[in-house]
Amino acid sequence: MKSLQPSMRENKRYLFIKGKDVKTNLEKAILEFSGVLGMSKVGLTWIKSDKENCVVGINREAVDLVRASIAVYPEKMEVIRVSGTIKKLGK
Repeated sequence: MKSLQPSMRENKRYLFIKGKDVKTNLEKAILEFSGVLGMSKVGLTWIKSDKENCVVGINREAVDLVRASIAVYPEKMEVIRVSGTIKKLGK
């Protein structure tokens, strides 16, 4: 199968998120705030995660949607940093 041209790929942004049990709470927050259609628009990919910290990749147009869903969700989570590359996110 042929790979996509760079102009056809979706542009990603990477978020560093801290909070309690982030992996399950982030999915629930996005699903409750924007529903199944919003969840598909986000294009959530898990890059690195542990109990309290995680790095996720999302679609560039959905950054505001993810931030809003985290702000509304009752469990405490916060976006520490947003970057266009994983390398710059670590600095």
